[in-house]
Amino acid sequence: MNKHDEAYHAILEAKYARIIEEMSKMYHITMEEAMDRFYSSDTLQLMEEGVADLHCRSDKYLAEEIWNEKKRGCLHTKDRRQEKNREGIL
Repeated sequence: MNKHDEAYHAILEAKYARIIEEMSKMYHITMEEAMDRFYSSDTLQLMEEGVADLHCRSDKYLAEEIWNEKKRGCLHTKDRRQEKNREGIL
């Protein structure tokens, strides 16, 4: 990993921490609950894939998106992978 990659990952990790903290404050949940929701979200997977430069969105916007995933009935990435495995896609 080069220095640019290391810096990019450090910046993302700091962003993740801010999003988790924002969710905890906005929705009056524990940091642990916010972390569970964040790390199991489709939004995190999209951020890691670099989709639509989501990492450029505000922490509050991303916290709301992650919170609303459950309301919209989004499948978590892990569940989606398991589903594709069963279908023989992966």
